[in-house]
Amino acid sequence: MTISSTTVRNSYSGNGSTTIFAYTFKILDDDEIQVIIRSSTGTETIKTKTTHYTVSGVGVAGGGNITFLTAPGSTETVVLKRNTTKTQETDYVANDPFPANSHEEALDRVTMIAQEIQEELGRAIKLSKTNTMTSTEFTVGASDRANKILAFDSNGEISVTQELGTYTGNWSASTTYYARDLVKDTSNGNIYICNTNHTSTGSQPISSNADSAKWNLIVDNASASANANAAANHASNSSNFANNSSNSANTAANHSSNASNFANNASNSANTASTYLSSVQANANAAANSASNASNFANNSSNSANSAANSASNSSNFANNSSNSANTSANHASNSSNFANNSSNSANTSSNHASNSSNFANNSSNSANTSSNHASNSSNHASNSSNHSANSSNFANNSSNHAANSSNFANNSSNFANTASNAANAANSARDAALAAADNFDDTYLGAKASDPSVDNDGDPLTTGDLYFNTSANNLRVYNGSAWQVAAVSAAGFLVATNNLSDVSNTTTARSNLGLGSAATLTAGTSANNVVQLDGSAKIPAVDGSQLTGLTSTQLNANVSSTEFGYLDGVTSSIQTQIDSKASKGFSIAMSIAL
Repeated sequence: MTISSTTVRNSYSGNGSTTIFAYTFKILDDDEIQVIIRSSTGTETIKTKTTHYTVSGVGVAGGGNITFLTAPGSTETVVLKRNTTKTQETDYVANDPFPANSHEEALDRVTMIAQEIQEELGRAIKLSKTNTMTSTEFTVGASDRANKILAFDSNGEISVTQELGTYTGNWSASTTYYARDLVKDTSNGNIYICNTNHTSTGSQPISSNADSAKWNLIVDNASASANANAAANHASNSSNFANNSSNSANTAANHSSNASNFANNASNSANTASTYLSSVQANANAAANSASNASNFANNSSNSANSAANSASNSSNFANNSSNSANTSANHASNSSNFANNSSNSANTSSNHASNSSNFANNSSNSANTSSNHASNSSNHASNSSNHSANSSNFANNSSNHAANSSNFANNSSNFANTASNAANAANSARDAALAAADNFDDTYLGAKASDPSVDNDGDPLTTGDLYFNTSANNLRVYNGSAWQVAAVSAAGFLVATNNLSDVSNTTTARSNLGLGSAATLTAGTSANNVVQLDGSAKIPAVDGSQLTGLTSTQLNANVSSTEFGYLDGVTSSIQTQIDSKASKGFSIAMSIAL
């Protein structure tokens, strides 16, 4: 038998009640079909023959059935897959008759195995026909590639590498975690990656949890926080050192300023002493000159002697004053020396302070450098935080814009809804008005009918002005309040008043019908074919009596009085005789005929 189908597997969805599922491919043995149940979470379980199911239809080209002892659930998928044994059991004995059936079965087995391999290859990840790769093998051992993934290196070759897993939020107890899940320890902010599937127990921190070995630390936030705090402390200490150094420098500057003031005071004292010494020298010179002058004066006169004595006395006083000034100058000089010594000591002290300040400054510089490094790191962290903040701000702005757009959309939608509602109300009003107008028209015009109706279309009594078209007479009729009458007739054949009878189709016939003769007009007069016209006295004018011949007695069978004959002004005697013999009535008839 041939293998005409390439199907090697069937898949069905369970429903909790169906137990029989068909397979549509040929199998050679009831052990050569694999029955797999796939759960909603992707777990696949291979079922066991007899324990879970039985097989029918072995060797049938169109397949058979798998009958479960328990119906697969509604969340389960049933997969039936041919799994032919990969052996060749057909043995050919030399010179024996050719075993066609067993040979064909062997060929079928080979074909089945090829189809199953092809089905597996179809589910494999492969390079395209035109793609290339140096090697699809990797040599990393099991322990080294545990919890890692296959990736492609910079050359596009397969490599085993590490990649972060799936972030599942804050760690919590009684939660199932899978390898490569990422969690946050809320007690210290550390980030961990799971290396072993497990259900969590205990409490945080994860580092002291009973399952700590099932987690690997990814981000050591606790240490980072400690380092940040240490950096902050170093920065604080550095700031304090800098402040102390600044204070020491200020103190040294004050000492230097005091020393400078002392030196200035000493210099001023020395200048004052020098001035006093110059004054003493000048006084001594003046005294010597006075003594010489006194001697000259003493030799010249006693007055000069007395003057000299007085001058000597004055010179003695000056000398005493000069001596006192000299002593004072010496004291000032001594004080200046003391001031100078004190200034020197102050300068030495200031130098020491300056040296100490320099040392402090160096220490401060070192601390400042350390602080600068910490500050730089802090600045980098701050910059990153600023960037995150900026991104958050941008996200917030975008969210605000989306919210504003959503609000605008909502407002527009509300406006559209209001407009639609107004339009619907207007449409309903227009519809109601149209229906009312149609009903009113229907109550007035009753349509086409074969005879006069007695009620309107709604069964209500007729009203004055109601109309309908009579299909029997083909005319429009109107109800006048008591009866129906024709409301409109055809104007064809009507005479138009402004035409003055010119639109009569045949005037001769019309005159004959009216007893006016065939002539269109008659001339008034007393001649032939004239019409007699009464005169101004309303009398008949004189006529030729011969024209009245032929009157029969029948026509003049009535008596006419003489007074009546008097109206016949101008009648000749020839007709008078005839009239006298005729009845007056006959004459009246004759006059009527003439007129």
